[in-house]
Amino acid sequence: MQLNRLDHVNLVTCNLDAMIGWYKDVLGMVDGDRPPFPFPGAWMYAGEHAVVHLVEADVERQSIEPKIEHFAISANGLGSFLTHLDDRGIDFGMNTVPDFPIVQVNIFDPDGNHIHIDFPAGELDDNLKSRLAT
Repeated sequence: MQLNRLDHVNLVTCNLDAMIGWYKDVLGMVDGDRPPFPFPGAWMYAGEHAVVHLVEADVERQSIEPKIEHFAISANGLGSFLTHLDDRGIDFGMNTVPDFPIVQVNIFDPDGNHIHIDFPAGELDDNLKSRLAT
């Protein structure tokens, strides 16, 4: 057997509508096709892949504690993404990865899930370097 890539992340939420809106607005994902499961949820697509599966929890019976430290999505367009975050007033941290050609932009969704969006280090121009975390 050979593993190929991470298929998706499944997130349980008590804030389904807010989470759908955030993934659409902030990350540009699309709420797409989902099997007719007997519980509410949404599959959020990046291109043709449903990379984030959201499942609505019953607030009365569900205690949600994070079980995952973060998940990551690779992307291009670092400058435009930072402008997009700034326009929405979204806090973020940005750092480079030692000895790897990656710039990470760290953000949190409405439920506090940590996501980092990874960009090629070549997109980090002198103007953007001032925004790196120290």
